[in-house]
Amino acid sequence: MLTGRRILLVEDDAIMGASLAQRLELEGATVCWVRQVVRAIPEIRVARAPVDAVICDIRLPDGSGEEIFSRVCATMTPPPFLFITGQGGIEQAVRLIRAGAADYITKPFEMRVFLDRLAQVIRPRDSADGLPMLGVSEMARQLGEAVARAAREDGNVLLLGVAGTGKATIARLIHARSDRRAAPFVEVNLVQEADPGAALFGPDASLSRAGEGVVLLRGIDMMPIGVQTALLERLDTGFEGRIVATAHTRPDGEALWPDLLNRLNRVEIAVPPLSERSEDAVWLLAEFFRSFNERRPEPLKGISALAEEAARAHDWPGNGREVRARVRRAVEAAEGDWLFPADLFPEALSDPGFLSLAEARDAAERRQIIAALERTSGQVGEAARILRISRTTLWERMQKFGL
Repeated sequence: MLTGRRILLVEDDAIMGASLAQRLELEGATVCWVRQVVRAIPEIRVARAPVDAVICDIRLPDGSGEEIFSRVCATMTPPPFLFITGQGGIEQAVRLIRAGAADYITKPFEMRVFLDRLAQVIRPRDSADGLPMLGVSEMARQLGEAVARAAREDGNVLLLGVAGTGKATIARLIHARSDRRAAPFVEVNLVQEADPGAALFGPDASLSRAGEGVVLLRGIDMMPIGVQTALLERLDTGFEGRIVATAHTRPDGEALWPDLLNRLNRVEIAVPPLSERSEDAVWLLAEFFRSFNERRPEPLKGISALAEEAARAHDWPGNGREVRARVRRAVEAAEGDWLFPADLFPEALSDPGFLSLAEARDAAERRQIIAALERTSGQVGEAARILRISRTTLWERMQKFGL
């Protein structure tokens, strides 16, 4: 989790300091441990390498952690500060958070809780492979490694994951870090296209325009049989580009021909939902918050710890799209100085035993779509016919409800 990170530990207690330094090093971090204010400030200002985070006790022999933070802020943008305090120093810690510190933790604490807090405050950066971070969890780290390997290789890629997990973003990362990055990146949504065959084939269609670049095929499990036949023929007769395809789950023999599936999944990557990695949901919350908060005439001071806990407890059925939508609405509508749970989840303010009309309509519509998909074994076109809506409309509703 902390591999390659440089951490400054400011702690005068020998037992506490040794314990934290040892654990941080086991997690892969490079640790500089100092015990005094006079040593800590130059370690930040003139460090040999950038400091990724400062773990700082508030009470020190020659001053305080608040003094370190204030003096550093006077001359530079500080790295994230995670303060350690006893029960008697909580008021001071809260004051530091309001001044711009990242977080605080009270003694005594569990090491797991400490590491989780540290992971949340460390700013994301490009990995050793040059790929932006996809989260702070172990699952996200493994996903990043898989994406980096796919970027180095040249086989076709199959990305599996439910709606909103960022499959299209991952496809663009693979292209941007591959040897084909100078060639075009072309995207085709096979569900929304009225005529998928026309979108793919022909002198000015996607496969021709891509040249030696990458073609992103979204929703390959919805590809009509005739288009599958034509695509397989095209792949066998001189297509020079690379295919990155996406699907919710691995297509079976009824949805996609085995021969075509074997051509498209030389590299297969599963993208886990946010419900399986709550720490990434909180990290993504902070990323979107920074982006939307910059647009406010009077920016908010930050995300409250209560809002982070509420985000960690939420299932996020809409995954990243839901995080983005909720944060955007919350930042625009927030009336206080901080983002609170009620800003992110305003529906919690209503009577929990009584749905609004909009919520009732959405719940009924979701149940009907699920029933239609179950009756047609997941065939979107047939389900749309039963529901008497267009294929595109059904796809949009499925995206909305995370189906």
